[in-house]
This record gives sequence, C-alpha cells and structure tokens, in this order.
Amino acid sequence: MKSLLVAVLMATFALAGCNTVQGVGKDVERGGERLQDAADRRK
Repeated sequence: MKSLLVAVLMATFALAGCNTVQGVGKDVERGGERLQDAADRRK
C-alpha cells in the first residue's frame, strides 16, 4: 500500500511539473513574439 501511495505521489508531481514547464514555455514564447513585434515596428 505504501509503494502505491509513493507511485501516485510521484505521478502527481511529474504531471504538475509538466504543466509548469509548459506554462513557462508559453510565457517565453509570448515574450519572444512581443520582441519580434517591437523589432518589426522599428524597421
């Protein structure tokens, strides 16, 4: 029973970590798009 609990907790943390990394990736992508837009306007 204890090993099942550990496995469930590890899976939960792994999934939460994936969502966090995905969110950071989206934020970085948006930042890059804004920089690109600003550079395009200055041309």
